[in-house]
Amino acid sequence: MIGETDKKDKRESRTIAIVLIAMLLVLGVILVLMLPELTELARMHLSPGLGVKDSALISFFVSVVLLVLFALFSGDGLIGELQFMIPGFFLFFVLNWLLIAWVF
Repeated sequence: MIGETDKKDKRESRTIAIVLIAMLLVLGVILVLMLPELTELARMHLSPGLGVKDSALISFFVSVVLLVLFALFSGDGLIGELQFMIPGFFLFFVLNWLLIAWVF
C-alpha cells in the first residue's frame, strides 16, 4: 500500500516538474521573440508614437503571460475557469492593445 502511494506521488511530482520546465521553456521562447520588439520600442522611445500593429504585438504577449499566471494561481479551478478565461483573454487583449496604442 505504501509503495503504491509513493510511486503515485513520484509520478505526479515528475509530471508537475515536466510541465513547469515546459512552461519555463515557452516563457523563454516568448521572451526571445519579444526581444526585437522591445529593442525597437526602446529605439523609438522618443519618436512620435507607437502604431496599432506594434501595440497589438506587445499586447498579445502581455495578455498571454498574465493569463498564464492567472491560470497557474487559480489552482484547482484551472479547467472550470477556462470558459471565463478565453473571453477574458480577448477582452484583456483588446483593452491592452488600445491602451498601449493610445498611451505610446
